[in-house]
Amino acid sequence: MTELRDDGFLNGRLRVLQPARGYRSGADAVMLAAACAARPGQSVLELGCGAGVASLCLAARVPGLVLTGLELQDSYANLARQNAARNGLSMTVLTGDLSSPPADLRAASFDHVISNPPYFMAGTQGPAADRTIARQERLPLHGWIDAALRRLKPAGGLTLIQRADRLDQLIAALLGRAGAITVLPIAARAGREAGRVLVTARKGARAPLRLLAPFIMHDAPCHTRDGEDFSAAARAVLRDGADLTRLFAKVS
Repeated sequence: MTELRDDGFLNGRLRVLQPARGYRSGADAVMLAAACAARPGQSVLELGCGAGVASLCLAARVPGLVLTGLELQDSYANLARQNAARNGLSMTVLTGDLSSPPADLRAASFDHVISNPPYFMAGTQGPAADRTIARQERLPLHGWIDAALRRLKPAGGLTLIQRADRLDQLIAALLGRAGAITVLPIAARAGREAGRVLVTARKGARAPLRLLAPFIMHDAPCHTRDGEDFSAAARAVLRDGADLTRLFAKVS
């Protein structure tokens, strides 16, 4: 990884170095951070942290967090450390395999775990090997869920973003181990099928599953012009760092 680009997040509040060629975090990482209900002083682990975008977006919204990231690829782990430092944020980044995490991580537990697991099953490797590793799973999705739950404190919060067509696998991996599962479908436009889901759960909880109304990313029924056309709600999250946790809070 030799060529880097300097990407702005949260309307430029964060400046993040990412590979010009290879896997780059985008809106999904920002949405993931917005859905985590961490409070100041709590500990948060990001599994598969890449260049650190989700964790750093979360830290920009919630001060005083104790952030830890686990990343398989050395090059991305180094970028995450560099990105935390250049934004004046503190984050411990460990390099290691999720299926056999470093000893320091195995001995730790966290108030929250966040993750954007690879979206695709293992397949043919493309020309950008680092991008393939980031996007195609080596460990099955249920292994990611298992690793996350092992690192959570009792009643700790899990926040995930994943393709909507893998929701059944997510829920199956959580059943019997975590409850208060809440699903926020994310649709590109009104009337479209959801392409992503944000899922939150609490370790050991027993509350029933809740399916929320879809979050719409774009107001127009189709893409009609060049440039950004996010909905007001999406702009609030992606540009202003708005909090999505209010959508997940149960209203009695």
